[in-house]
Amino acid sequence: MQVRPTAPILPPSNIQGNALMVVIAIMAFLACLTLGAVSMIRATAASWQSQISREVTIQIKPDDNVNMDQALTRAKDLALSFVGTKSGQIVDEAATARLLEPWLGTGLDIKDLPVPRLVIITIDESHPPDFAAMRDLLSTQIPQATLDDHRNWVDKLVSMARTTVLIGFGVLILVFTAMILTVIFATRGALSGNRHIIEVLHFVGAESQFVAREFQKHFLKISLKGAGAGGFMAAAFFAFASFLQDNTLATPQTDQATALFGRFEIGLSGYMGIFATMIVIALLTTLTARLTVISAIYDIDQIRSDPSRSSGLPPD
Repeated sequence: MQVRPTAPILPPSNIQGNALMVVIAIMAFLACLTLGAVSMIRATAASWQSQISREVTIQIKPDDNVNMDQALTRAKDLALSFVGTKSGQIVDEAATARLLEPWLGTGLDIKDLPVPRLVIITIDESHPPDFAAMRDLLSTQIPQATLDDHRNWVDKLVSMARTTVLIGFGVLILVFTAMILTVIFATRGALSGNRHIIEVLHFVGAESQFVAREFQKHFLKISLKGAGAGGFMAAAFFAFASFLQDNTLATPQTDQATALFGRFEIGLSGYMGIFATMIVIALLTTLTARLTVISAIYDIDQIRSDPSRSSGLPPD
């Protein structure tokens, strides 16, 4: 006697299942893309804040009674005498001219213009110096010198970064909400096409948990394929953007994009977030399928016990 191979209870693929897979892939791509963008913005904002907080600037205004070179050296020595400073750098005339090129053009002679000169002091972020005492000492020793510790810029940057991250998380929540609703309706639509299978299985005596388990396995495969495809596309997008940025450095477009958005890299945490999003989407679809099947079986039992619930259909 030859045993005939058993076939799966549910069709391995049908129109509803394929459509659901495409919907899950699209929503997973959008969710992972938003999550990666939020992760990238947070990393860029943290980098900006760290770079600004690590330096202070001493500005010396030109004066006919002041030897600029001596004043710059004196301001640097005074700043480095404080605990919490690491190093100092005097911005020379050539570097100052390059800073002014976007506004005043090339070929500038700094000596002919009343342009302030700068001294950049690198500080210890964990143990910063006493800025108030440094500011008082500089103003006493060099009246033309002013100290800018960038606190206003840092505060504004932190506020902007927090606002941007909150907006990003708001968009992420909206995308997840849309994804949840779409998956729920798409799953119910796909199950409605297979309702006759539920009725047959229930009619021959299959337990509700068995039927729910079979549908759960079927839709778990669909959701894993769809979420995997969407997550892979999002990860590939960020990887390609990073590769393209690395290979187009020193071009105006890339430099401007890098200055504004930072590196198009989401790091290990970003890719782990994409993977977690894929798992959440798959579990959500599976849970929705299970609850929908159990609800369908309950409706079938209610119709059998009370045929009047069958929307006017004659009883069997």
